[in-house]
Amino acid sequence: MLTGIEEVDWASLGHAYGPADDVPELLRGLASADPAERETALDGMYGAVHHQGDVYDSTLACIPFLLELVADPAVQDRGCIVELLTSIGGIELDDDEELDELDPDDEEFIPAANYAMAAAAIAAGADVFLGLVSDPDPEVRLAAPCALASLHPEPARVLTLLRERLTVERDTEVRLALVAAVGRIALRHAALRAETVDWLGWLARAAQDPGLRLAALAQRARCAPGDIPDDIVPWVTGLLEEIRTSAPGPTAPGAERAATPTLIGQVRELLEEHAAGRPAPWTEELLRTLHAALDDRVDDRIALILAQLRSPDWGQRSDAIWLCGGLIRIWRGRYEEVVRLVGAQLNDPEPRLREAATSFLERLFELGAPAADALAARLAVGSGPGAGAVPGGVGGVGGGGPRGGSGFGGSPQNGFVGRSGRDGALLALARAGDTRAVPLLARALEEREVRRELLYAMDGLGPSAAVLAPLLRRRLAEVELDERLYDRTAPLLYALAAVRGSQAVPEVLRVLRGAPANRRDWVRESALRTLAAFGPAAQEAVPDMRGLLAAESATVATAAARALWAAEGDLGEVLTALERWLRPGASGADWCSAAQALGEIGPAAASAAPALGPGLASRDLWVRVRSAAALWRVSGDAAAALPVLLAAWEENRHARVDVAECLAEMGPAASGAQLVILTELTRRRRHNAREGASGSHDIHLDEKLLTVCRAALARMERGAF
Repeated sequence: MLTGIEEVDWASLGHAYGPADDVPELLRGLASADPAERETALDGMYGAVHHQGDVYDSTLACIPFLLELVADPAVQDRGCIVELLTSIGGIELDDDEELDELDPDDEEFIPAANYAMAAAAIAAGADVFLGLVSDPDPEVRLAAPCALASLHPEPARVLTLLRERLTVERDTEVRLALVAAVGRIALRHAALRAETVDWLGWLARAAQDPGLRLAALAQRARCAPGDIPDDIVPWVTGLLEEIRTSAPGPTAPGAERAATPTLIGQVRELLEEHAAGRPAPWTEELLRTLHAALDDRVDDRIALILAQLRSPDWGQRSDAIWLCGGLIRIWRGRYEEVVRLVGAQLNDPEPRLREAATSFLERLFELGAPAADALAARLAVGSGPGAGAVPGGVGGVGGGGPRGGSGFGGSPQNGFVGRSGRDGALLALARAGDTRAVPLLARALEEREVRRELLYAMDGLGPSAAVLAPLLRRRLAEVELDERLYDRTAPLLYALAAVRGSQAVPEVLRVLRGAPANRRDWVRESALRTLAAFGPAAQEAVPDMRGLLAAESATVATAAARALWAAEGDLGEVLTALERWLRPGASGADWCSAAQALGEIGPAAASAAPALGPGLASRDLWVRVRSAAALWRVSGDAAAALPVLLAAWEENRHARVDVAECLAEMGPAASGAQLVILTELTRRRRHNAREGASGSHDIHLDEKLLTVCRAALARMERGAF
C-alpha cells in the first residue's frame, strides 16, 4: 500500500502551512485501523493539503495515493476519501470567478493550472469509482455517484451505470445520491439533458418510493427550471405526507466514535445531532434543491413552506423554518402567515424546533410582528429571577453591534455573549417594536450579563422604553474605565440615546473624560452621539464638546459639533469645525462625517453649501452621496443634488436607503425620481440580497428601503413635502 510514497520529495512541495513533509504521515493515517487516527488525518488533509478548496503541488502529488486507498477494500472510511477526491478534482474552472482575481505575485497564489491538472489526474484514474457503486460499504456507495458524475470522463457511460444501479440499490440515501448524480450529469452535459429530464420526469411518477419520487422531481426542476409543473405545490405536499406516513421510525444511532478534537469531527457530530430522532432527515436537502430551482416563484415557495409548517412532523416544520430563512433573506413577499406559524413553534416540546424558530424570528425586525403574541407568551413562561441571565458576557454587556460584524454567535473571548432561547425571543420581540418587551428588558438589565443586541434593539420601542433609562444609567456607572471600555459602553451609550436618558449625562461624561488610549476616539464618538441625542439637556457637557471640536479625529470633531449644536443651537464654532474637514486632501471618511453633520443641522447651515460643492464630483461614491444629501438639507438645491443621488442609486445598491431617505424629504422636488422608486417597489428580489452570505440587519434594511420608497412616492404624488 502507498507504493512509492517515500520516493516523493515531499519537503520540496508545499501546502497551506509550509513544506509538505508531514503529508506521508497524513496519507498513512487515512489507512489506519484506528478511527480517531483516520479522522485526524482526514482533518489534516482538508486543513492543509486541500485548505479551503486550494490545490497545491502537494495536493497533486497525493492524488495517486488517494486513488490507491480508494481501490483497497481493506481501507476503512473510503467514502470520506472519495469525497476528498471529488472536492480536489471537481472545481469548475469556468465558473470560478475567484480564480481570475488571483494575483500571480501573491505569495499565496495557487496557479489555475493546478486545478486543471488535479481534474485531469483524477479523471485518468476515475475508473476506480465505477466499481464503488456496488461496494459493500454503504458510505462508499453514497459517495461514489457524485464522484462519477463530477470526475469521470465518459458521462454517458456513467449515466447508464447510475440508472441501472438504481434498480438494485436498497439503501434510501444511496438511492437519493444516485438520482442527484444523474441530475448533476444533466446539468454538466447539455447533450444528455433532454433525455435525462424525461427520465427524471418518468421516475417522479413511476417510482414506488415517495422519497425517490421527490428526489426525481427536485432534480427535474433543477435541470429544467423553466418547465416546472404548475401543480408543483400539491404534488410535493402529497409526497411529503406519503413520506411522513410510510417512513419507518427514527433510526437508531450508529456506533459511537471516539471524539476527536478536529473540525471534521465537530461537523460530523452536528450533522448527527441534526438528524437524530428523525425518520427522513434527507427530505431537507431535497426541498432545498427544489426551492433553488423555483427561485423567484416566491408564492409557490411560500405555499410549500406553509404546508410544511402545518405538518404533524416536527422535523418537516423545522426544515420549513430553515428553508424560509433563505427565502425571506433574498426575496420580498407576503410572509405574515409564515411568521405566525413559525411563532407557533415556540411552544413545541422539541428544543431543536424552538431554537430554529427563535433564530429565524430574531432577524425579522418589523416583519416579526405576526409572531409577537407567541413571543410574548413564550417569554411569560418561566420568567422568574435568573431566567434572562446569559453566561459568558464581558463587563456586563456582550460584544458585537453596529461597528463590527453581525453581532450573532461568537465566544466570550471575542466579546460576544452566549445565546439562549429566552434571550433570542426577547430580542425578536423588541426588534418587532412590541412594547411588551420593555418590562422584560428591565428584568434583563437587572441581571449580571446582558446580551448586547438587546441594547441595540431599544431604538424601536418608542417612548415606552424611557423607563429603562435609570437601569442603563446604573450599568454605565459600573463600567470600569479600562482598555475594554468601548466594548462595554458602546451598546449602553446607544441604548441611552435611544431612550433619551438625559439623566445619565454625568455617567456619559465620566466615560467621555476617562476614555483610555485603546480606541479612545471610538469611545468619544459614541459618548458624543449620546449627548447629541439628549439635546439641551446635555448643557453640563458643553465645555467638553467645545474642547473636542479641535480633535485630530474627524469622527470625534464632527460628533462634538453635532452635540454642541444640539445642546446650544449656536453655529459659530460648529460650522468652522465642520468646514475644516471639507477641504482638499481630506479623506473620504472625514468628508462624509462632516457632510452628514451639516445635513443633520439643516437649513441653519446654509452658508456651508459652497463647501459641499466639490464633494458632488468626488471619485468616492459615498462622498458624493453624503455631499448631495447634505446640500439638499442645508440649501434645498434639488437641481444639484438629485442627479448625483440618482447616479449613486444605480451605481451602488447599498446606497439606496440613504438616497431614498433624501428623496422622501425632497417630495415634489424629486418628482424626476418617480420611475426609479416605482421600479424598486415592483422588484421581488431584495436590494441587498447576497447568495451564500447575509447580515443580521439585511432584511430590516430592505424593508426600511421599501417603507421609505413608499413615503417618497406618496409625497411626490401629493405634491406636498
